[in-house]
Amino acid sequence: MNKLLTIAILFLVFSCKTPEARRPVSVKTGSFIDASIERNKKLNANEKAFIENLMKQQSIDYIASESGFWYYYNYKVEIDTLKTPDFGDIVNYNYNVKNLNGGIIYSAETIKTQTYAMDKQELFTGLREGLKLMKTGETVTFLFPSQKAYGYYGDENKIGRNTPLICEVTINSITQNQTN
Repeated sequence: MNKLLTIAILFLVFSCKTPEARRPVSVKTGSFIDASIERNKKLNANEKAFIENLMKQQSIDYIASESGFWYYYNYKVEIDTLKTPDFGDIVNYNYNVKNLNGGIIYSAETIKTQTYAMDKQELFTGLREGLKLMKTGETVTFLFPSQKAYGYYGDENKIGRNTPLICEVTINSITQNQTN
C-alpha cells in the first residue's frame, strides 16, 4: 500500500505544471526616459547660461561651489576659530528668496528666523549645502539653479516649477550638537 501511495504522490508532483509567466503585451523602450534626460540637460544648460550672464553683468566675484551653485559673501567672518556647522548642529538663520530678476518671492520678514538641525531636517538642497559653507555672523548671497532649489514641482505656493533662485542668507548662531 505504501508503494502505491508513493507512486501516486510522484505522479501528482511530476504531472502538475507550474503556471508560466505571462509575456508583456507591449515592450516599452527608454524613449520617454531619454527624452526626459534631454529636456533636463537643455533646461540645466539654459539656466546655467542665464546665471552666468547675470553674474557677468554684476561687478561681483562669485564662487562656484562643488555642488553646482554660485555664491558670494556680502559679509565674511575672517576669524578662524569660528566653525561651519556639522551634522546635527543647530543653525539659526534668516534668509530671503528672490527670482533671478531680483523680485522678492519671500522676504526675510515673511519667512521669519529659522532654526535648522543640520542634515536632520528637510530643507531644499541648495540651502542645506550653502549653510554648510557659512560661519556665525556671515551673510552670503546664493544663486541656485532650479535643481538645487525646488526643482520640477516648485514649492506649490509662490515658487513655480523649474525656477532658479537667489537667496541671501545670514547665520545668527550655530549651536554645536553635544553628541558629535
